[in-house]
Amino acid sequence: MAGYDYLVVGAGLYGSVFASRMKEAGKKVKVIDRRHHIGGNVYTEKRDGIHVHTYGAHIFHTNDERVWEYVNRFTRFNNFVNSPIANYRGEIYSLPFNMYTFNRIWGVVTPEEARERIELSKKESGITDPSNLEEQAISLVGREIYEKLIKGYTQKQWGRDCKELPAFIIKRLPVRYTYNNNYFNAAYQGIPVGGYTAMIEKMLEGIEVETGVDFLRNRAELEKEAVTVLFTGAIDEYFDHVFGRLEYRTLDFRDEELDIPNFQGNAAVNYTDSDTGFTRIIEHKWITFGLDDDGVEIEKTIITREYPKSYEPGDEPYYPVNDAKNTELFKKYRALASEKENVVFGGRLGDYSYYDMDVVIRKALEEADCRS
Repeated sequence: MAGYDYLVVGAGLYGSVFASRMKEAGKKVKVIDRRHHIGGNVYTEKRDGIHVHTYGAHIFHTNDERVWEYVNRFTRFNNFVNSPIANYRGEIYSLPFNMYTFNRIWGVVTPEEARERIELSKKESGITDPSNLEEQAISLVGREIYEKLIKGYTQKQWGRDCKELPAFIIKRLPVRYTYNNNYFNAAYQGIPVGGYTAMIEKMLEGIEVETGVDFLRNRAELEKEAVTVLFTGAIDEYFDHVFGRLEYRTLDFRDEELDIPNFQGNAAVNYTDSDTGFTRIIEHKWITFGLDDDGVEIEKTIITREYPKSYEPGDEPYYPVNDAKNTELFKKYRALASEKENVVFGGRLGDYSYYDMDVVIRKALEEADCRS
């Protein structure tokens, strides 16, 4: 006899939100995770008073009122605004592309001058029907911005020449004719006070949770524990790669603790040249304005360099390679998944899609709505 209504595989955002909602609906739920912690990729751990984003910085932002109201049930958010900068061979530029960027590149001062300069650069390219990422980017912002702020970073991130990448990866680029450095056009933005792990802990209060449990190695026994399984892992892995492996890009995070109060003066600095091996450096303390949980200035700092690389079995799959080949492969797995009566697939790995956090939460809430 199944002891649970739902066995949720994965204690990340999707699984935790779904589990919390099912518990509220009166269902008996158990959550397991292969990792030895909850929170998935938004897991944060405190070191020397600094909330370190173990799997890369996650800045919460949304325009979805329901999602915002939901997460605020479990945490308070600080008023951190994501304002990354780009370092191109020692030259510093604002991101997203705005008037500071245009002034730095062309010396223009007014929005009209910037518009004229971008239109001229686009016209000089002669591109009318972009067939790859390079042509798409140049057709949107011109060659100068592309060469300094897009090309190197993108090639490192995806491990391919921009001419080999499909145009849809960069359908739109944020171009602002203002001096607004806020990267996100979102009504709500910030970081959970106390970190994401504390937020997930509150979501999972009153729910049985086991970490360090590999579902796929013990699925025959574990599936018997519940009427329905919600699986948030990689969909191709669930089916033992019967059609072949879906491709991902992953990241190698290299942390460094420094006995200085300030390394780079900003939470995120992107390195957009092709020669620097990493794509960005995160200085975690600035996500909480250099203060610990008691509001005291932190004297040390911790930085993380992010090195993109090809995914190998055993790595964490971060970015799905949504090209034509992998899209067709995913369709096969999705068709196979639809035949599983008592298994539900969800989250970025289950959907083979790169989602912002608010989208993950909204999709989990919608799935829970269908089952409440």
